[in-house]
Amino acid sequence: MADDWRVKITFKDEAHVRATAERLREHQATDDARRRLGNRIVISEDRGELFLYAGSENAAREAEHLVRDVLAQHQMDADFELSRWHPAEEEWADASAPLPETAEGRDVEHERLIAEETKDSLACGYALWEVRVDMPAHREAVELAARLTAEGYQVTRRWKFLALGADNEDAANDLAKAVQRDAPADAVVQTEEGVFVNGVAPLFPH
Repeated sequence: MADDWRVKITFKDEAHVRATAERLREHQATDDARRRLGNRIVISEDRGELFLYAGSENAAREAEHLVRDVLAQHQMDADFELSRWHPAEEEWADASAPLPETAEGRDVEHERLIAEETKDSLACGYALWEVRVDMPAHREAVELAARLTAEGYQVTRRWKFLALGADNEDAANDLAKAVQRDAPADAVVQTEEGVFVNGVAPLFPH
């Protein structure tokens, strides 16, 4: 399985981002670049930064070397940062930080992620995870909403759809299981993260 590696390149002159991206895409078409990189690098831009995504550390470092060569040829300056995606924490970390190899280490990363999600929900004043329920009929939706409300859950119902807020992924998953136990077998229960529609916050303020 491929890993996820990223080279972040921060330019002192924002105008150099697009120029460098174009030169890299042109460079990728050359025989030398194909030998060095193949089709393993994805390039993206974001204002004053350029990102190179690779499937291995070697590919990421080779991409970094290639960019340094291109910048040197055109006398441009930039800062480089190599990082690796940590799936348990769902964030980029310095390349020197090892992935957890034990169940205990993965649990620690996961708990850190859950704490961050809860902190973000509390900071913005809204539950940033949501359990959505698509009921088979309006009458059943009304009945389930009433049962869940009686059990102490905060429920929003729109026609035959229900929504319940949660502060983090674990809480959303636990809530989904609780809802599934009360819902009909043909109800569709899903969890979603960061539920904002057209810039409008979720309906679950603390």
